Amino acid sequence: MLNDPGGRERLLKLGVRNVPVVARGEKFVFGQLLENVAEFVGFAGTGQQKLPPEQLYDKYRVIQQAAQRLIAQVPQQRFNERVIANRDRSIRFLCYHMFRIAEAFIEAWDGAEYTVQFANIPPGDEVATPQHVVAYGETVRAKFDAWWARVEDKSCRKALKTFFGPCPAHDLFERSTWHTAQHCRQLADVLQRFGVTPDHPLTAEQLAGLPLPDRLYE
Repeated sequence: MLNDPGGRERLLKLGVRNVPVVARGEKFVFGQLLENVAEFVGFAGTGQQKLPPEQLYDKYRVIQQAAQRLIAQVPQQRFNERVIANRDRSIRFLCYHMFRIAEAFIEAWDGAEYTVQFANIPPGDEVATPQHVVAYGETVRAKFDAWWARVEDKSCRKALKTFFGPCPAHDLFERSTWHTAQHCRQLADVLQRFGVTPDHPLTAEQLAGLPLPDRLYE
């Protein structure tokens, strides 16, 4: 949709108000779960083997720590600039969003419905600096570790309520993990454009096994 001027209008005609979405004619499927997308376009699954929840937990901790390091490097004077020119999303929102994703997953686990904008709640006015987001990230990391410690069924088989239907917690856990990782990659790219060397960005080894897009902004 970013590169297709008519894409938004076509989605609105279908009644779609959130992306990612894959549409064909008058039918569409939300792109939250890659298996659903693969089936919609005629493939028998993605062929991607999901990492077990224990490995997702370990990777997500590493990703969250990387997010804090990178956010701390964002120049304050550029905090409210756009991430990319052709999307109305600020760096401030992106930084906050990286931790809101994990917080939203935990809230969904605890019974809240994962609505369309659940992970996209914007930061309040009190979140005005990169350091504020780093501090918010610290509270989310503590919630994340406490959540994992209290989870009895570490297979994460329970179904969560989402706007795209009942969703196995394992699937939303995987999506939350790679979603945050993708934004970490984007933030590292932003820093490089600013002439700032990213502080230990995520490595290929740390990202192995996650179904990340090939490109940074798709």
